[in-house]
Amino acid sequence: MYFALICVTLVLLFGVNRMERRLDGAVAEHNLRFTGQIKNAPPLVTFTTVALGSFRGLVADLLWLRAGSLQEKGSYFEMVQLARWITDLQPTFSGATAYLAWNMAYNISVTCSSFEDRWRWVNEGIKLIRDQAIEYNPEDPVLYKELAWIFQHKLGNIMDDANLFYKNRLAILITNVAGIKPDWEAMAAAPENERAFMKEYPEDSRVWKAARAAGFEDYAALYTAFKQPEPSALPQAFLNRIADDEELTKKLNAYFHAEYLRERLKLDPKVIVEINSEYGEMDWRVPESQAIYWATMGIKRTPGHKDLSCDRIITQSLYEAFRSGRILMIDEQAFESITLVPNLKLVDAVFDRFVKVQEIYEKDNPMSTFRSARINFIKDAITTLYNYGSFSKAAEYYKKLQAEEPGTHKMPLEGFVMEQWAEEVRDASVKKASEIVSGLIFRSVYYLIYNDHDAAVANERMARYIYNKYQREMGDQPRTSLPPYAEMKKAMVENLSKTLNPALVEILKQKIKEDQAEPAAGPLKSDQ
Repeated sequence: MYFALICVTLVLLFGVNRMERRLDGAVAEHNLRFTGQIKNAPPLVTFTTVALGSFRGLVADLLWLRAGSLQEKGSYFEMVQLARWITDLQPTFSGATAYLAWNMAYNISVTCSSFEDRWRWVNEGIKLIRDQAIEYNPEDPVLYKELAWIFQHKLGNIMDDANLFYKNRLAILITNVAGIKPDWEAMAAAPENERAFMKEYPEDSRVWKAARAAGFEDYAALYTAFKQPEPSALPQAFLNRIADDEELTKKLNAYFHAEYLRERLKLDPKVIVEINSEYGEMDWRVPESQAIYWATMGIKRTPGHKDLSCDRIITQSLYEAFRSGRILMIDEQAFESITLVPNLKLVDAVFDRFVKVQEIYEKDNPMSTFRSARINFIKDAITTLYNYGSFSKAAEYYKKLQAEEPGTHKMPLEGFVMEQWAEEVRDASVKKASEIVSGLIFRSVYYLIYNDHDAAVANERMARYIYNKYQREMGDQPRTSLPPYAEMKKAMVENLSKTLNPALVEILKQKIKEDQAEPAAGPLKSDQ
């Protein structure tokens, strides 16, 4: 009898020992064991971590149960605070934070009928990772990947009916913080924090004499005043007192915009300059730019500086930024439409990026997914470049395609583009349809400026034909509908007017006036 009990006891002890090892492995894998001071943690979190000790896990479990119960009931008012508490109690458990952020950005947001409420939940998910979890785990690539994914997929994609609302709100937010025309180089060169700023501009400098004369007694008062308007700006009463020194005004604007950018959006202007230098000038108001930033930070801060998930997000987002990475017009009132056009400056960077990631991850793989994606990109780039009048660059990429797929593309460049158009219009995404229509409008306006009326009319008719065809087949849902045609054309004309010299702008205005006075060209036969 005793022998049997001893045997059972030994078996149980053996089982407990094995289970303990597995649990220890899981605890170590997810960083659930407190092993010292947490980096960047506020005093309250440090105190809680030390004071509760092993009971932190029990309290966190109770909060998880509370969060699950509330979500089942559809009661979300406490979810943000619960997520923050759980993150504070288990600051190194990045998997939990990633799930909580994803839950708010995806699961909870779609239960809201109001787009404003959806945006709030998506934003809370972003802030949980960006403003809190990354501070605790600055070297964890999982957090950077999840944050970049929310920007790329939730805000950048069209799967959510509120995607246009998100894109408009993000663009307005970036503008409010960074300014209408951000000078990234000046921001990067500005002092990095308040201490460095005060060292460069001490109390007896002209800056503070002007500030006090304008009614701002100290740094905090001036900085608070800067953040109040939208977009943010130094108070006019202060600017009036330094108006004679343009260089000083520029430096002060750059510093305060950079400081606000770091405080509110956790973006470092120096990293933005690095990314612009590596890939080309980006429009930082679009979600893809934000995704590239955070995936880049993931690679920079990850030991070994290599992470497949982050590299994929950079490559995919860079491709999307090429396709529709510049904003021409936003809807600041209803947030219901946005006009996006390709960022042609990124074309070589996208190609080089595909080559680079294939070299890192799939060097000897003849069936490389990166190579397949690169070939699809080249085809896309050819039609996009051609649409926007970059004919020599389109020809360059057609040669790349012929080298990638020898013997399969023997038709002239123009024939290839027409074939691609037919295929893309037949099965176009909203981004691709917008890109094609905008490109044709662009060419039409350019032909108008240089007095080639027939070519202008031909491109205008093709643009209207593709627009009408797409809207009939896909425009019945807000998330897949294009902006009104007149709005797209107006945005393109306004954008071109900013890049042309004054003489050409006057010609354009006159041509538009003449064009509006003439009867509209008849529809294409297949559109009747």
